[in-house]
Amino acid sequence: QLQLVESGGDLVQPGGSLRLSCVASGFSLDDYAIGWFRQAPGKEREGVSCISRMDGSIDYADSVKGRFTISRDNARNTVYLQMNSLKPEDTAVYYCAAMRGVGRCSNYLPYQYDYWGRGTQVTVSS
Repeated sequence: QLQLVESGGDLVQPGGSLRLSCVASGFSLDDYAIGWFRQAPGKEREGVSCISRMDGSIDYADSVKGRFTISRDNARNTVYLQMNSLKPEDTAVYYCAAMRGVGRCSNYLPYQYDYWGRGTQVTVSS
């Protein structure tokens, strides 16, 4: 069974840090571009960061540049999202997704992504 499972979401105070994990089973993540998305209540899903399949290039949304870091551990078939200096506006359900095609992962077009996890809740609040 092909699936992605996110973990690491939690309640954290502003300025705090979290590391999200995205583990793949049934397929190898290094054959895919991986994107992190988030969706806050009442808002559309938005792309946060991605790492490409072809050359490993990385992209970040402007709202998280300098605070979030995406990385890939092929040996563990896992992609991470390190989130520092968290803000209340980072509160959302975070999803990882895998894209097999040759499109740019940084377009963050949901239909380009083949597999999705169920999400992990991140809440930033004092």
